Amino acid sequence: DRIVNAVAAYETHKHPLVVVDFGTATTFDYISGRGEYMGGAISPGVIISCEALFQEASKLPRVEIFTRPQSIIAKDTISSMNAGIIYGYAGLVDGIVNRMKRESGEEATVVATGGLAPIISEVSETIDQVEEFLTLQGLIILFNKNR
Repeated sequence: DRIVNAVAAYETHKHPLVVVDFGTATTFDYISGRGEYMGGAISPGVIISCEALFQEASKLPRVEIFTRPQSIIAKDTISSMNAGIIYGYAGLVDGIVNRMKRESGEEATVVATGGLAPIISEVSETIDQVEEFLTLQGLIILFNKNR
């Protein structure tokens, strides 16, 4: 998925990129301005982290994380969990993306994909756009190049 996403993103943008994929794992991939896949980082996915929270903190209920929290200063347990999950992952994304940009020395566009990309992108300070079908686009591009 990581290489396929990189191919699709670079074909579309043709400049430095960070691709963030919110899947089972949350992956971060850096593509240089010349289209070179430079590497990246992998962290636990949002759902995996939530499952650990629900299982290990027996008093906390299972919550749905399909909406943007109204406030980071939540007034009840479920809202607090939702805020912690969404804003926490946005902070993770922003921290890793900013470090990648500093280390590369390039100003990169940040493209997000995966199921929770639309929600996290609403509160992230670094995600520039969401491309829902990035992986599928990459598969088509690679298929066509290899025919």
